[in-house]
Amino acid sequence: MSDRHASDWDRDAALIAARILLDIKAVNFRPEEPYTFTSGWKSPVYIDCRKIIYFPRARTKICDLAVEKIGRHVGYETFDVVAGGETAGIPFAAWIAERMLTPMVYVRKKPKGFGRNALIEGDVPEGQRTLLVEDLTTDGQSKIRFCQALRDAGAIVNHTFVVFYYGVFPGSFEQLEAMEIGLHHLCTWWDVLEVCRAHPYFSDAALAEVRRFLDDPVTWSKAHGGIGSAEEARAKEEA
Repeated sequence: MSDRHASDWDRDAALIAARILLDIKAVNFRPEEPYTFTSGWKSPVYIDCRKIIYFPRARTKICDLAVEKIGRHVGYETFDVVAGGETAGIPFAAWIAERMLTPMVYVRKKPKGFGRNALIEGDVPEGQRTLLVEDLTTDGQSKIRFCQALRDAGAIVNHTFVVFYYGVFPGSFEQLEAMEIGLHHLCTWWDVLEVCRAHPYFSDAALAEVRRFLDDPVTWSKAHGGIGSAEEARAKEEA
């Protein structure tokens, strides 16, 4: 069992999910022309989990693994409602809610209307144990905003699930832990690299540069014109 995974099942699920993302070309390596995230981080890698929605077999397997993971780590009767974050989290929340036999709502990025339900569509899950679902997270900032919006509306939110977690930028787990929110995910970039070792998806040069990024993402980002601290990311989000 890898130290990065809680169990052999978690490792197997992570590698299956990573292989699916590679097969549908949701994984992008571009060391020579880094991506810039809204938080200001620079990265040689980018993942487009929205591509999953186009592939029925891929999305079925991903969502089956998601529900199994949630059940194993949190419990099968833990949630009353599943909430999707606008926009990419909405389809995943719908598929997961269907499997878990729970109601579903979604959370807007910006208010529409007035009152506690200005950010919530579907119904206000007041007093209900709510799981926030999104496609991925880089540094956790959007999860914090969505969870706070749900709490402001009266929901009980202590867990969030994403298909993919970057697992490299500082501050994400710490901020969520400070809010007493557990982050659950299927796979990370380390799992993608592990799959790439057995299958030639990318060149050795590209993989080597990605490893350098993963070993020290803050220095890599700053050296390529991006931000260089979690404090800068929070300041950019608040601006």
